[in-house]
Amino acid sequence: MTDHKHLKRRVRERMARTGESYTTALRHVAGRARRHHHESALLRDVLGGGLSEAMLLGLGGGIGFMYFVFEYAGHPPMLTVVAQAHPEPMIPLALARAGVPHELRRTGSAKAAERNLRAALDAGHRPICRISRHLLPWRETMPFPDPVDVAVTGLDGDTVRVRDDGPGELPLAAFMAAWSALPKTKHLLVEVTGPATGQPDVRAAITDTAAKLTGPVLGNNFDVNFGLSGMRKLAAQLADTTGKQGWTRRFADPGPALDRLAECLEVDYTAPGATRPLYADFLLEAEHAGCGEAAGLYRECGRQWSRVAAAAAAREPLAEVAALVAEAVLLEERGAEALAKIY
Repeated sequence: MTDHKHLKRRVRERMARTGESYTTALRHVAGRARRHHHESALLRDVLGGGLSEAMLLGLGGGIGFMYFVFEYAGHPPMLTVVAQAHPEPMIPLALARAGVPHELRRTGSAKAAERNLRAALDAGHRPICRISRHLLPWRETMPFPDPVDVAVTGLDGDTVRVRDDGPGELPLAAFMAAWSALPKTKHLLVEVTGPATGQPDVRAAITDTAAKLTGPVLGNNFDVNFGLSGMRKLAAQLADTTGKQGWTRRFADPGPALDRLAECLEVDYTAPGATRPLYADFLLEAEHAGCGEAAGLYRECGRQWSRVAAAAAAREPLAEVAALVAEAVLLEERGAEALAKIY
């Protein structure tokens, strides 16, 4: 399992050794699985193949954009960009739209949760559990409980075997602590109980993705941080040199925030190119009139977001990164318009 606690240092060391860009070195250091989309690759593995990662990504909500800068006492401002559909969990949605029989279980009782886990394993299944990402020993710590889906592949005595971005294991007590740390999805377990029946509901998936890129996601004041609006906000704050929310004033040293932006567009909460190239593959698999045009646009969007990531990783001036983001927004607007016309 990749040691996320020392990821940035190892990336910089590889850059110095090979002359690679930050994003290229990041993909090599982070490992093969990180060049894929986490939830889609995880679910495809649990399903034993069949549907592609691209199809599972699209069915699970596809692309999105969320931009927030979180502030916690005792910590510098922390940037997070989520370039996939968010915040609805992708795996249950993908299973439902794929017509795959499954059961969702939640309980406030740790004992009942452990019984559910053992029962699923005893049935020969590999349950998917939503746990606190940064309570996993191989991931970097953060000051908030951030969720991640992992598949439990076995339980030997007091040792839980899991698949995260690769195989790992941890004590049962540590796993239960991570599984109990998310109040909204406490002890959530997804168990696939049979093979797919019927055809994937591609229409609902594309319609939903287009709506959330262009309209409300949460239905509250935070919607300004999502979709095209969130992209515009990122571009504006990068370019702002005087306002309190501008990066010039908000970050005493913007370098770490730029590093984080690069990671969020290529690795964390995404697939390379802000998930856009993989979504383009989904559109081509959908084989519906208009999908080819939208796929081409999103492939170009992916290339542009990778340019943003490369500039951020190289710690180019904020104005230059802002200009690249603004160009990405223009492409995204065209892509969202094309997507809305498919159905």
